[in-house]
Amino acid sequence: MPMGCVLVTGASRGLGAAIAERLAATGRHVALNYAHDDRGAAAVAGRIARAGGSAHTARFDITDEESVRLGMAEIVATAGPVEVVVNNATGPQPLIPVESQTWNDHLDQLRFFVKAPLLVLQEVLPGMRAAGDGRIINVGSEVTDLGNPEMGHYVAAKAAMHGLTRSWARELGPYGITVNTVEPGWIPVERHGEVVVGDTGPYMNGVALGHMGEPSDVAEAVAYLASPAARFVTGQRIAVNGGKTMT
Repeated sequence: MPMGCVLVTGASRGLGAAIAERLAATGRHVALNYAHDDRGAAAVAGRIARAGGSAHTARFDITDEESVRLGMAEIVATAGPVEVVVNNATGPQPLIPVESQTWNDHLDQLRFFVKAPLLVLQEVLPGMRAAGDGRIINVGSEVTDLGNPEMGHYVAAKAAMHGLTRSWARELGPYGITVNTVEPGWIPVERHGEVVVGDTGPYMNGVALGHMGEPSDVAEAVAYLASPAARFVTGQRIAVNGGKTMT
């Protein structure tokens, strides 16, 4: 029987790729979910293989019920039960003045940060309950504390995502399943384009450590929550932003 695996959604680039590579380094097989970027996902799988890890690509739309059902079934058939889920996938995050925001703008964000995690959880939950163990790690955002202007649709959805974390942690704790949120600060990755140091100055003014973070900083926090060391940590929100926010 194959051993269980880790699922990282949105793993073809950026934070998802860094998280996947870090988790693969712990010796776990990683299923690299993505929606469109075949080349990017293959590159991540290649880097993991060259580093001595194990991974496979899993292309499916995490916001679509049938796609998730089929995609998750294929992961289990390929790599065994999913023991750790990292809900990282995201879509476009346009700046929209509040007077121009529509309900569909909010739904666009909720599909990624509420609907998708729910669909994935419902697929992995029977196996996790049977095993008496499991880890759900939601990738949130510091915007829920900062309240960035013209991003009410995104901020509200990320806040809802952590609401899921708290409710699921209470409900699933008796089954040995932990649920936590990692909240990155602004860490420029591929989707931010060419960000130069000068562009980050205003943001860094509020960062206690005085420098920008790196994708590996977020990946380390996720790796901790996925490890046996975090077996007694659930329902928590861990900010990885150099002290931009403090709770």
